[in-house]
Amino acid sequence: EFEDEHMRALAIAATGMDAQQTNLEVIANNIANINTTGYKRARAEFADLLYQTERAQGVPNRANQAIVPEGANIGLGVQTAAVRNIHTQGELTQTSNELDLALVGRGWFQIESPDGTTLYSRSGAFNTNADGQLVTIDGYAVVPGITVPQDASEVVVSRTGQVQARIGNSSDFTDLGQLTIANFANEAGLKPLGDNLFAQTAASGQAIVAAPEDPGFAYIKQGYLESSNVDSVREITDMISAQRAYEMNSKVIQTADEMAQIVSKNLK
Repeated sequence: EFEDEHMRALAIAATGMDAQQTNLEVIANNIANINTTGYKRARAEFADLLYQTERAQGVPNRANQAIVPEGANIGLGVQTAAVRNIHTQGELTQTSNELDLALVGRGWFQIESPDGTTLYSRSGAFNTNADGQLVTIDGYAVVPGITVPQDASEVVVSRTGQVQARIGNSSDFTDLGQLTIANFANEAGLKPLGDNLFAQTAASGQAIVAAPEDPGFAYIKQGYLESSNVDSVREITDMISAQRAYEMNSKVIQTADEMAQIVSKNLK
């Protein structure tokens, strides 16, 4: 009987160490991405595991007698329930590059992947390719497509996503198109793909596309990039608390082991 309980304590503490290991990996990834444009910090969420009922509550303790007010349920540990991206606004960094665009508020740039599907990004570090198309740093086209003429001397992107260019020595600006952005009912449900790109899922819901600065949509700030929303002080404090929790779980394993040794000595 004791041997079983000793093993159970070991197993519970092992799930705790495993959870804190996951926690530390998530924190490590946040710290690694402290300078990644448009990166959103992640947070590990945990849930308790099943319970083993030693004594049920709400049932009579003997036939026709009083109801047991509270039972004895022994928890079996912890599991990782989710790793959630926290989609709060990152700080803006001025770059003075006219093709760097930051979103202020809710919304995502739409990016066409090589297989033709639309992906979503908060990183507006754009450029033009050999044909003058507006593309990401990986060469993926921005949707809707904007083509900047070769002889454009200046490109202006308004808060509402209107793209204009001064062609050659002309004093007037020529319209090049209108950028639109996408919103999702549940941003946390988007699937991170790496390369600052996210994909729509059944959990995120369908993309709702509109012009920037429409009600509930971000506006565009030209010449700026959105920095990562990772806060170094917060990550370090989270890391310390993860380390403490890991140590405490390992101490439980040590204690359960020592208790088992005491029992086995006394039984001999």
